[in-house]
Amino acid sequence: MKILVCISHVPDTTSKINFTDDNTQFDTNGVQFVINPNDEFGLTRSMWFKEKQGATVDVVNVGGPETEPTLRKALAIGADSAIRVNTPATDGFQVAKQLAKVVTDGGYDLVIAGRESIDYNGGMVPGMLAGLLKANFVNTCINLEVEGNEAKAIREIDGGKESVTTYLPLVIGAQKGLVEESDLRIPNMRGIMQARKKPMNVVEPEEVAVQTSIAKFEKPEPKGAVKLVDPDNLDELINLLHNEAKVI
Repeated sequence: MKILVCISHVPDTTSKINFTDDNTQFDTNGVQFVINPNDEFGLTRSMWFKEKQGATVDVVNVGGPETEPTLRKALAIGADSAIRVNTPATDGFQVAKQLAKVVTDGGYDLVIAGRESIDYNGGMVPGMLAGLLKANFVNTCINLEVEGNEAKAIREIDGGKESVTTYLPLVIGAQKGLVEESDLRIPNMRGIMQARKKPMNVVEPEEVAVQTSIAKFEKPEPKGAVKLVDPDNLDELINLLHNEAKVI
């Protein structure tokens, strides 16, 4: 089985976020980038298929040279080779089109992508990719087993879980639950050294018309001051909830 894991290069959630050019561009200065958490769950699950079933695992990213350290980390975790599509990620459709070309050229059986990235939270790429490939698709996937050409998955739905049976080729939208957080792997020194020798293939992008553009970024309003109330003074608490917070 050939597996392709899609890796997004995203800011660490502890990074301080700023914008430039009249709030139209994300300022990357001083920002630490990491593997998108939903992608990391998928990558970890792919390592299970590699170790238990002898699958080959490649990782792919759409982005410039600045994303290569993130791909190298994925190689250090255990992926066999990396592919970087040499173009900035501009919108979901453009990314899906680039990934579809990689999947088609590589003949992959299973594609694992995070259900969404934590930077833009678009949640579009896995579904678009499956549509472009005319492949089966399971989103919000929290469990996956593959035997031969058959896949059994569990996906999270509103108020519960749904078990489905489908077939390869298959695209998965992975999320927390596909593996436990305790199963996530931290690259060790041996893995880091091996990653330096693994292939990093740079491919040129397909010509794709950009469907959307960013008009402006806006930060959330700063949180207001906290007002402490004596728990024994219920009259004051009721007055504040009624006249200031206006929730009662």
